[in-house]
Amino acid sequence: MNHFDSVLLFQVDGFTQLVANQVNYVLMFLGYDSIIVPHTNEASIKLILNQIFVARVVEGCNALSVMILFVAFVVAFTGKWLHTILFIIAGCLLIHILNVFRIVMLSIALLKYPEQEHLLHGVVFPLFIYGVVLGLWVFWVNKFSLHVRKNAEK
Repeated sequence: MNHFDSVLLFQVDGFTQLVANQVNYVLMFLGYDSIIVPHTNEASIKLILNQIFVARVVEGCNALSVMILFVAFVVAFTGKWLHTILFIIAGCLLIHILNVFRIVMLSIALLKYPEQEHLLHGVVFPLFIYGVVLGLWVFWVNKFSLHVRKNAEK
């Protein structure tokens, strides 16, 4: 197997690639020497920041599962159909944008504090993205959900 075959064997899905590309663009915009390359041993994208391999972008990094969970909750506590659709679109877009910035901030933090990887990747940054989703859910239920209105009228 040559190098080209191994890269094809371990390709990531298109949405994960999109997230990695957007993270790379933001890091370059912020003045970092950022490069992304396919990982040759697994389905991930290597993120190299200032010539240092700082992170892998894998399928779990794309926040797609978080968006699916968000959508399921909003649908479960549905409101008027137009409000529901618009809130889902806006919420997923917000989650995506914040997720890209989460990976950007995590990459910069890992460059500067590599010894804090477990705390940063396992606690701080998941708390950030799930905290935003929780806030969106609370806002949705209190402002738009028909289930809350029905219960309040009883």
